[in-house]
Amino acid sequence: MQVSTPPAPAPALPPLTGDVTDRMCPSRGVLEHVTSRWGVLVLIALRERGYRFSELRRAVAGVSEKMLAQTLQTLERDGFVHREAHPVIPPRVDYSLTPLGEQAAEIVGGLGHWVERALPAVEAARHAYDSR
Repeated sequence: MQVSTPPAPAPALPPLTGDVTDRMCPSRGVLEHVTSRWGVLVLIALRERGYRFSELRRAVAGVSEKMLAQTLQTLERDGFVHREAHPVIPPRVDYSLTPLGEQAAEIVGGLGHWVERALPAVEAARHAYDSR
């Protein structure tokens, strides 16, 4: 049985060289992947622990199998998610965060918690807006 080793720690991030507000900046695509509806939720879930595909699908309520597979593939390609396939029957695949993924998950997790805390104020603002 082949044992897969996790990727090396992510290096310190270099200073900014791009401009994410520029439509041609390559960082914009990465930002879209990390901040997509399912990308955020997958990163937040994987921050807790590694998951098998079916467990992760249950943990991220509402995601379809197709969207979860696409999201995981995109996040793996970008270096945020580590996929480990085990040569067993039935097949078993585990997903976890890479060091770079842990950094991203910490940031979007903070945003998620802020949204939860700010929800009453947002709902009040919506009510005030809709009452006009």
